[in-house]
Amino acid sequence: MKILAIDTSTNYFCLGIYDGSRSYAHIIKSGILLSKLITVVIKRVTDALCMTIRDFDYFACGIGPGSFTGLRVGVSTIKGLSWAVNKPVIGIPTLDILALNFDKDEGLIVPAVDAKRGLVYCCIYEKKNNKIKKLSPYMLITPSDLCAKVKPGSYMLGDALDLYREEFSAKIKMVKLLDKDYWYPKPQKLLELAGEMAKGRKGITDALNVKPLYLYPKDCQIRKK
Repeated sequence: MKILAIDTSTNYFCLGIYDGSRSYAHIIKSGILLSKLITVVIKRVTDALCMTIRDFDYFACGIGPGSFTGLRVGVSTIKGLSWAVNKPVIGIPTLDILALNFDKDEGLIVPAVDAKRGLVYCCIYEKKNNKIKKLSPYMLITPSDLCAKVKPGSYMLGDALDLYREEFSAKIKMVKLLDKDYWYPKPQKLLELAGEMAKGRKGITDALNVKPLYLYPKDCQIRKK
């Protein structure tokens, strides 16, 4: 099983490749240059591995929530690759990928991503017996409302900590705020989830049906006259 996986929901372009025996990771800070870099980087990395797009059995992508523009670019790229070679797609919520960054044996995990407009994207997970379980829906809420939902002693990670660190520290008892190394999706974690989903036949779709996970629905709809 060979997998090409990307996440473009943040300012970083996350690319992971599994060739059937080894995993390869590539991550760069792309920002507004993502649309110019994404296909060039994919081509460069696959060429370096002596692989072509036709070699992959699955394409996987982080579907957000996150940057509107980044998600559109990433999902569109995966749609194009999948369509061209008629291979399946695995869509993975980015908050699930972030939760895997947690490297303690157990604990409550809260990825919190800046959603702009004074809001955060977030979800609550629990790690126990080396398994991570999702405890809440994916949410778009204010930092204050998030504080009311997070239990004492939880671990928080994500770039929302850059903006709301003081509020989280003041309002959540014994909260543990992880440093920047834990804030962004990592190719290895993306591949780990993609591999599990492929083996379990979960979340597998195609180029026509994979869609970004938007939590700002009204802002993302095209209204017909």
